[in-house]
Amino acid sequence: MGYPMAGHLVDAGHDVAVFNRTGEVADRFVEQFPLARKAETAADAATDADVVFTIVGNDDSVRAVVLGPSGALAGMADGTILVDHTTASAELALELGAVAAEQSISVIDAPVSGGQSGAENGGLTVMCGGDEQPFVAVEPIMQAYSGTRTLIGPLGSGQRTKMINQTAIAGLLQGLSEGINLGMAAGLDMEKVLATISNGAAGSWQMSNRGHTMVADEFDFGFAIEWMIKDLDIALEEAERIGVPMPVTELVTGYYKELAATGEARSDSSVLIRRLRGTS
Repeated sequence: MGYPMAGHLVDAGHDVAVFNRTGEVADRFVEQFPLARKAETAADAATDADVVFTIVGNDDSVRAVVLGPSGALAGMADGTILVDHTTASAELALELGAVAAEQSISVIDAPVSGGQSGAENGGLTVMCGGDEQPFVAVEPIMQAYSGTRTLIGPLGSGQRTKMINQTAIAGLLQGLSEGINLGMAAGLDMEKVLATISNGAAGSWQMSNRGHTMVADEFDFGFAIEWMIKDLDIALEEAERIGVPMPVTELVTGYYKELAATGEARSDSSVLIRRLRGTS
């Protein structure tokens, strides 16, 4: 996702330096966007920057590109703002905030929703945690690749909001899978069914954008279940930490793990219906 997001920043006229742990990705980016500069390390990319954006895989990946002698913080000056778009733990956001504060650097945890298509069309939803002043400073920049940007609360609030987002999607997709599977088994015209109920109380983004592909058994796109599993595990760990029951999320996470074990790890998260059909 970082690739198209960074591309929007270049197109918006920002001075962009990019670093990727896979050097070929950065090479391809600067070839497509010649105004951007390839950095050899995260620290190099952050040098002289007013704002540093990160989006990687998990807590450990964030630590790898932010902390340490060649991490982003090593190249950041006092007053710089670090915006982490990674879906990670709330505890990591607090950890980064504490370390960065020693250098007078502000941190905003800002996970995104909208998937690859949202990143490509610049319509991501950004849920933020942090202080108001740095958020106000970076919000106009984030506008280049997002449709909405909201400061939810203090540091960690963005990550907790993303946990809720993924929890809601997982439960919805399981219900949608069961409904579509029921309709198909009953011999209904599912195109008519979806067109009818999508305009009522059952309507959702998932139904409008994934219902037809679920009927067609197409899942080679979208948000891979290996990432959904990672996100849901984060939510379940947070729920356990604060003592909140999440029985449906536990169940659906188990279903995703079953599917991943059968070779569906890179399939879209709507692939839950294949488990019901017994085709995976």
